[in-house]
Amino acid sequence: MHRLTTGISSIFVIVLAILAWIYIKDRRETKPLAIIAVAFLVLQAFMGAAAVMWGQNPYIMALHFGISIICYAAIVLLCLLIFEVDNKFDARNMVIGKKLKVNIYLLTIYTYLSVYTGALVRHEKASLAVPAWPFENGKFVMPTNVQDYVQYLHRLAALILVVWILYVTWIVFREYSHYRVLKYAMVLEIIFVAAQAFTGIMSVVTNVNLYVALAHSLIITMMFALMTYLCLLASRSKQNRLRIR
Repeated sequence: MHRLTTGISSIFVIVLAILAWIYIKDRRETKPLAIIAVAFLVLQAFMGAAAVMWGQNPYIMALHFGISIICYAAIVLLCLLIFEVDNKFDARNMVIGKKLKVNIYLLTIYTYLSVYTGALVRHEKASLAVPAWPFENGKFVMPTNVQDYVQYLHRLAALILVVWILYVTWIVFREYSHYRVLKYAMVLEIIFVAAQAFTGIMSVVTNVNLYVALAHSLIITMMFALMTYLCLLASRSKQNRLRIR
């Protein structure tokens, strides 16, 4: 089933990339995004095939999910360009300062690293290494094996991610409240990260229920895609400033 759906979705991705290249080639982001979508699709397929044929180190296999969300994010950005979402929120005139721009870029990278720690939890079979939340028996116990370290690393990464998103949201509402697209995006990020934390906790409570685990993966995927859209907007800021002048 996985191979069938992967094959069908791969065809759609390639068709989308080709059509975007043809019909919205005037947008500076179109060609790079189309290339990224197809390239990471191929890379993901190669890693999947390699895992079946030869097996892989869990630290390498944890990259598999990360590669897939980069492909997904590129597809989402192409769709946003196709449907001209920028025009609906007047995003083409958005100008932001260096402080927010740097935070957006770094937060996106950090979100990706957090995703990697989550994937590592799965591939190291550490999902229930600490079978309670936040700590086993209500108190912190020093890790005794790799699985414990991986699980605690993921929880720490998640906590930092929550705090960082709240901080960036505070910056946006304090200094850029006139940009609806930024406000809406950060409110969505808070909703996503809250839902992500909840499903993460429930994964432990429910002994890694399949549907809870799938929801956990889906939410972080959408969250990362939204962050990449903010990166796209931030990358246009300098050009927008020059055009407005």
